[in-house]
Amino acid sequence: MALGAQRESVLGLVLREGMTVVGIGIGVGLVTASALMQVVRSLLFGITPTDPLTFGLITTLVGTVAFLACWLPARRAAKVDPMVALRYE
Repeated sequence: MALGAQRESVLGLVLREGMTVVGIGIGVGLVTASALMQVVRSLLFGITPTDPLTFGLITTLVGTVAFLACWLPARRAAKVDPMVALRYE
């Protein structure tokens, strides 16, 4: 921002970088969960290892929490005046 970036550009950059890592993590997690279904099958009671509702809810929950974990600090950092931050150092 001190070099002229707009607030929206900084927010977009932080969100894009963070959500890219989250997307990769969710993808790897889903593939790993699919691969380990036979191991988990004996540990579950009342649901199947391929329960789509559970997969969907957990994926949505992780994605939402990760989005907030990226967005809230980025929004707070974007509100800081660059000149005040540079003078503080």
